[in-house]
Amino acid sequence: MEQPLLQVRIQAGYGRQSVLRDISFDVHAGEILGLVGTSGAGKSTLVLALLGLLKWRGGQVTGEILFDGKNLLGMRERELRRLRGKTIALVPQSPMTALNDALSLRAHFEEAWKAHENSGRKALAPRLATLMSQMQLPADPEFLNRRPGEVSVGQAQRVLIALALLHRPAILIADEPTSALDPVNQGEIVRLLRRLNKETGTTMLYISHDLISVLQLCDRMAVLDAGVVAECLAVEEIERSQHPATLALLRSLPVPAGVLLALRDVQEHPVEEPPQKVVKPPSLCKTPYPQQTKPQNSQK
Repeated sequence: MEQPLLQVRIQAGYGRQSVLRDISFDVHAGEILGLVGTSGAGKSTLVLALLGLLKWRGGQVTGEILFDGKNLLGMRERELRRLRGKTIALVPQSPMTALNDALSLRAHFEEAWKAHENSGRKALAPRLATLMSQMQLPADPEFLNRRPGEVSVGQAQRVLIALALLHRPAILIADEPTSALDPVNQGEIVRLLRRLNKETGTTMLYISHDLISVLQLCDRMAVLDAGVVAECLAVEEIERSQHPATLALLRSLPVPAGVLLALRDVQEHPVEEPPQKVVKPPSLCKTPYPQQTKPQNSQK
């Protein structure tokens, strides 16, 4: 079996406060692993630890985070900067706070491009056109010249995903990417991420408190409970779980998990209905009425 792309074995906290006590999980190339937990379980601390940003929040992390066999915790800040945003990308949870409303959407892409590329705007143009198409966003100048406050929240979230995918990262960390969206846009973003994974093979770590989106999107899931990964299992096996943390999540669902999994299967493998035979209604004027001849007067 191939070595996992990402291997995490860490503890983390702030001062004397321990937040992540025993975090252990792997992410394999090409898969989507969901990390699901309730509020306060330590999801945000984990994201900062994975990106090497926890120290800037006054926290500390010990253990190892192996990415492609290299320990990120042993790297210098200069080395991490080369990885962040290019090889390891983040989709934040709040598009309206993550984007700078003083800059146009185009300027966001140009600044992100310059951070890791020296090829200029001409090389950015075809990549940007491809991303806009993948995100189902307009690629015309009028849209790209808008500022974040001039587009919908759903469109802004798609822009964040496009920014994260700009440099074709090896792994995409999505931190609650649907929490700021209405149910319709939530479903669209989940289907978009699933389609991107199938078409491009992008590896994803999807972090959320929403078990519904995890079941609709992910291949496997790790349950985070009180700073510990309680269990890690394939999403198809969730109804066989006996762990109290997983059972508590299952009880929060509006419908059984099997229904959600079946719906995802139908969406990915729709059954084509056989073409229906069109039956034409009988014509009301199928044959002309027989021509009536004028009766001849009889001779007297």
